Order: sequence, then C-alpha cells, then structure tokens
Amino acid sequence: MKAANVYQQYKNNRVLTASPAELTLMLYDGCIKFCNMAVMDIDNKDYTKANKNIQKAERIIGEFKMTLDHRYPVAKDFDNIYDYVLRRLHEANMLKDTEILGECITHMRSLRDTWKEVMAKVNQGNHVEAAEA
Repeated sequence: MKAANVYQQYKNNRVLTASPAELTLMLYDGCIKFCNMAVMDIDNKDYTKANKNIQKAERIIGEFKMTLDHRYPVAKDFDNIYDYVLRRLHEANMLKDTEILGECITHMRSLRDTWKEVMAKVNQGNHVEAAEA
C-alpha cells in the first residue's frame, strides 16, 4: 500500500473515531490551516488557490455557526465572532489581503486555544471522577 493511501486511511479513521470535542478541535485546526495556505497562495500570486482555501475556511465557520445551540446565551457571542471573521475572510478574499487573513488566523487560534483548555478541564474532571469511583 502506498504511503499516501496509508496516510489518507489514517486521517479517515481519526475523523471517524473522534469525539465531538475532538472534531471541533480538528475543524478549528483546519480553518487555521486553510487561512495559512491562502496567505502563502497570495504571496505566490496564486489567487485561484487562495480563493479556494479561503472558501474552505468560510465553510468551516459556516458549520460552526449552524451548530451553535442558541439555548445558551454564550452562543450569541460566538455567532457574533463567527460573523465578524466571515466578513473579514470575504474582505481578505476580495482584496487578496494577507494582513486581514492574519487577523482571522489570530481570532481562530484564540478560539481553538480556548477550546483546548475547555477540553483539558473536562478531561481532568473526568479523571478525578474516575479516581473517586
């Protein structure tokens, strides 16, 4: 089996076996990756690739927006952040502006890092509960 096929199979299995929290983290990482790729594409003047990568990042943020649970007040805050980042991604795409993309990357990294902290605290709490059982 070729290395590329093995890697693809690994990626597929990783997604299929991930918890919802891990999938969310993967989406944050993917959004950041696509924005970084778009920066490189713009630097290389490959505007078609930049457009495709920015659109991939936009789709991920759209997915985040669709899955917000508006029964919780914090969902409105996330919705506002996602709307802002989406607007900035549109602007970055129209203007092919790497500074705007950098701003989007900063926001998404902040959200991703916060998500990682939440996951760590939840996992830490689960370990305490398991030890007490």
